[in-house]
Amino acid sequence: MESASPARGTGNPEKREVLPERMRQDLHSMLTTSLSLKRQSWLVAAACMVADGAFVILLGCETWQNWLTLALTLTVDAALAGPARLSGYVAFAHAAVPVTTILIGNDTPANDAGILIAGYRAGAWLHGASAVASLVVLSASLLACTLIMQRRFELGLVSMVKAAVLPFLVGRYTTARRAYLAELERRSELERRDAREAVTRAITNERSSIARDLHDVIVHHVSAIGLHAGAARLGLPAGNTKVETSLRSVETASRAAMVDLRHLLDLLHGDNPEGARQPGLDNLDELFDGVRSAGVPTQFAVSGTQREVPESLGITVYRIVQEMLTNALRHGDHSGVSVSLDYEPDSLTVSSANRIGAGRETSGTARRGLVGIRNRAGLFTGRTEAGVDPDGVTWRTSVRFPL
Repeated sequence: MESASPARGTGNPEKREVLPERMRQDLHSMLTTSLSLKRQSWLVAAACMVADGAFVILLGCETWQNWLTLALTLTVDAALAGPARLSGYVAFAHAAVPVTTILIGNDTPANDAGILIAGYRAGAWLHGASAVASLVVLSASLLACTLIMQRRFELGLVSMVKAAVLPFLVGRYTTARRAYLAELERRSELERRDAREAVTRAITNERSSIARDLHDVIVHHVSAIGLHAGAARLGLPAGNTKVETSLRSVETASRAAMVDLRHLLDLLHGDNPEGARQPGLDNLDELFDGVRSAGVPTQFAVSGTQREVPESLGITVYRIVQEMLTNALRHGDHSGVSVSLDYEPDSLTVSSANRIGAGRETSGTARRGLVGIRNRAGLFTGRTEAGVDPDGVTWRTSVRFPL
């Protein structure tokens, strides 16, 4: 394509823009998730502070021991909003509060809700020796306090399992489940990637197969047409100008068809040789020269202010004009065909008009050609109109592309 060489020299600006945009989106998503987790941590810590603090206050704050217990409880509960890496220290602090309150002579239950969350955090975020140490400290604190207060070992075991071991195991389960789901997502992504690659390979192989078939069948026949036309022209007697002109047109058309076919074969094979390009708006004159050489007068008019259009749209317009001229040659009366390009501020319209040949139908290959025109126009949300004019003898085709 015409823009292929500059693209290699300057890089693809679209790709350069996509990568930073994707990085910005990922960064924004990470920041949003981090802030959400932080808010949830503070919400959990605040709920524990309210629950434990209210319980201590409702039981009465008449002595300095009660007030100290309240201060310690609120402090360790607030620590639950800290970073996950400090979960071990938070667990030790929560384990120390019940023991401290008993040592200062206060038997008021303090941080029951906070101990549950501290055990959960230790199980969810800690690993190895730090996780085991946190569980042991929390369990020992609960067991010791129950033995001191209730003098019943079995009750201490139940309290230890309920308030320390169980939250720890729930945290462990949550982390394992999260890792399991992440692994499933990773495997699913790998499977989707493998499936996409398999589809790409299948499409590539199918294109190569189609290219081989085109080469083996069509290219050889088109080459033979050009060779036979050349041989027939050279064998003509002198002075037969009209037939010689027609044979030259056949040779020219066959060579042009060979160029297009070889380019299509390169595309099907996945090759894009340097300098290879598809015809566009700049090559429309070649189409009209070919039709004129076949003895059909042509008129080509351009209205409006010409401007650059996307190369892909230019290729599509070229192919549509080619199909319009082909339909005029097949189904027209050969009295002439007119084609116009109308540039408007927000659209580009390509139109053709020719008289219908006597006894020729506007069906069959003509309808297949119109289907091809509509399909090409649909790629650019173009609107196609085709039919016979009110005079009953003029066929008109119009395609409007929004710009």
